[in-house]
Amino acid sequence: MKLEHSFDVEAPLERVWTRLIDIEKVAPCLPGAEITDASDTGVYEGNFTIKLGPTTAAYAGKLQMSEVDEIHHTVTMSANGRDKRGQGSAKATVSSTMTEADGATHVDVVTDFTLTGRLARFGRGGMIEDVSNKVVGDFVECLRSSLESEGSAGASANGGGAAAEPEPPQAAQPVRGGRLFFSVLWMRIKRLFGAR
Repeated sequence: MKLEHSFDVEAPLERVWTRLIDIEKVAPCLPGAEITDASDTGVYEGNFTIKLGPTTAAYAGKLQMSEVDEIHHTVTMSANGRDKRGQGSAKATVSSTMTEADGATHVDVVTDFTLTGRLARFGRGGMIEDVSNKVVGDFVECLRSSLESEGSAGASANGGGAAAEPEPPQAAQPVRGGRLFFSVLWMRIKRLFGAR
């Protein structure tokens, strides 16, 4: 399944680029994600937990930067994991392209992924796409908040005042089914009535 997302961040391109390729710093912004180990070769080990209704899937896997182009600000990450109960697997390739637009940064993300096991059935009817949109939305809000607060702290320092240290993003919580389910349900209801 292939998903495409785009978003803007009110921060300079180089700052957004530096943050998005720093896996350990950006991971806390992704709901349900946790980095548990990082090697010198650029391979990260971690966990991803998601709960949808009665179904909970906890994956353990690896992520690595397979392509990094600093000149064109494009990066491709490859990830794969297995359900800790042995009831499925996930594999994804995430390609991001960043461009500058009036002092802000525009980010295009293409995710190509495959699911097997319990969560695969949510792919039918577009549920995975809706869940993905919600997770990406939460990620973007966290990313914007952390980068824009850094920008405010830097502006205070340049203005001669005491600069407050930007708060690091809070550790990501597992993707919970209740709130997520009702958010997705509400999106579907709005889409249904909006189409009429």
